[in-house]
Amino acid sequence: MGLSKRDKAICSDLNRFRCMSLDDIADIHFKGLKKPKNSANNVLKRLYRDGHIKRSTAFQPYVYFGSEVNIKSDSAKIGHFLAIVQVYREMSLFGKFDVFQVEPKYGSKGEVEPDIFCIYNKSPFFIEVQKTIYGQKTMDEKLKRYEKLYDSKIIEKEPWQPKNNKQFPIVLILSEQRFALDDLYSFELFQAVSFSQFLNTLEPQPVKEDFTPKTVKTIEQPTTRTTTQNKPPKRRTQQSQYTQQTYQPIPPNINKDIQTSSNIKVKY
Repeated sequence: MGLSKRDKAICSDLNRFRCMSLDDIADIHFKGLKKPKNSANNVLKRLYRDGHIKRSTAFQPYVYFGSEVNIKSDSAKIGHFLAIVQVYREMSLFGKFDVFQVEPKYGSKGEVEPDIFCIYNKSPFFIEVQKTIYGQKTMDEKLKRYEKLYDSKIIEKEPWQPKNNKQFPIVLILSEQRFALDDLYSFELFQAVSFSQFLNTLEPQPVKEDFTPKTVKTIEQPTTRTTTQNKPPKRRTQQSQYTQQTYQPIPPNINKDIQTSSNIKVKY
């Protein structure tokens, strides 16, 4: 028996995300069915039995892996990859992806490796998903590598770039930990607990957080900082604004909310 279109999509996602839980697969690939978890479980059993996917019984519910993924069944990185899937699911509630890549490498030696690169509602993002304690020094070094990548102009050569409006992706840090990000950078930089909270800084009406991981706690509005593309002198700032540079219009459901906000400016 050959693989169905949905079977192939599940296998593809398992290779892309590295691993996914039963709940993740049920939500992404079986949404709308009467019993999505039961349906997902039956399909996953068959795919595992036929050798198309791998699984770990060290987790409840089981965690599944793509056939191309080389990762130990009890690896500490499993939790990190599952957190990336959670971000994907949350973002999917509010918009659409043109691109979603996990841990792509950039630079001559691959020194910059965001957890996520995506083009979301026609805007490019680098997203760092930090679920463990991260030292301030380590974060500062990571952001310096982003600064170096910006200066290299390597990103301007990416195939997704528009011809007349080259842009560097927005850098978004998702973490319960608040970092002291005092300097201005050449790229737009934000930090928030969740993507829902990040959107709340852009919209006049709060986003209904239908998808909130149980471990996420509500904190005050995050500090945001931005710079222009002309790379101004490094200095501290108390006032910040989000300037979204898109190379195609944002879909109406998001665009309407952004345009009516009084505390941001959007460029097209």
